[in-house]
Amino acid sequence: MRLPELPEVQTVVNYLTKHIVGKSILSINSPNKYTRVFGSCTLNECNRFLLKKHIENIRRRGKYIIFDLNQGHLLYHLRMTGKLILQLPKAEDIKYVSAKLTFDDNSELFFKDVRKFGRIYFCNNLDWLEDKLGIEPLSKEFTSDYLFYHLQKKNRQIKPLLLDQSFIAGLGNIYVDEALWYAGIHPLSIASTISNKQSKKLHEGIQSVLLNAIAAKGTTIINFSYGDNDSGNYKEKLKIFGKENRPCPGCGNPIKKIKVAQRGTHFCPKCQLI
Repeated sequence: MRLPELPEVQTVVNYLTKHIVGKSILSINSPNKYTRVFGSCTLNECNRFLLKKHIENIRRRGKYIIFDLNQGHLLYHLRMTGKLILQLPKAEDIKYVSAKLTFDDNSELFFKDVRKFGRIYFCNNLDWLEDKLGIEPLSKEFTSDYLFYHLQKKNRQIKPLLLDQSFIAGLGNIYVDEALWYAGIHPLSIASTISNKQSKKLHEGIQSVLLNAIAAKGTTIINFSYGDNDSGNYKEKLKIFGKENRPCPGCGNPIKKIKVAQRGTHFCPKCQLI
């Protein structure tokens, strides 16, 4: 299974923004008594925090979904199988619901999570989150000069570095492979050895791949869906991810798959030289 990455999380944010911004929260509970989803908070503490709160905005930071409340913040991290849905497709799906948010108009938001790795956080400020996350790859601050400058300071393999959420927030296995192929950079290349020209191409690739994936509402390979169980459409546009032994779109040679940082990694040995 794969974790939702930046485009999938942004797709969920875009969907929820249309439907629940402005709503007031009545309560939160765990239908299956899976209180671990709330971390160190008890259910009573969660409800006290949410008392008289309404949702002013929904946004993304890295792979976190942030509900900005009139006071404080409510955060969701989907992890592997977490989904935020407004209606359960089947009544029996309630057994997979880790948490349910009820609004004062009696509408509901279900946090369905088959594997139960997803988490919910309650906080008055987001300092702790900013301390652990790197730059947003679609922000105006993330320039090609910024990327090259910081790559020069890192004596690490490029793929593990790009997966490091404290370096760049939101990237994951799929889009790192796609961006590295776009830039012609081998996933095992040392970051500090990447040229300015390659870095500019990588910057372009990261932003292009992410924006196109968001436009396609993410990539559904195994389990990602949003809204009313809708799937993302970017899988059909992937160049190399999941295409082991198939011809590279750039040169026609077979795409190879290796393990890098314990992740299945796809690349073209001819287009991406080390």
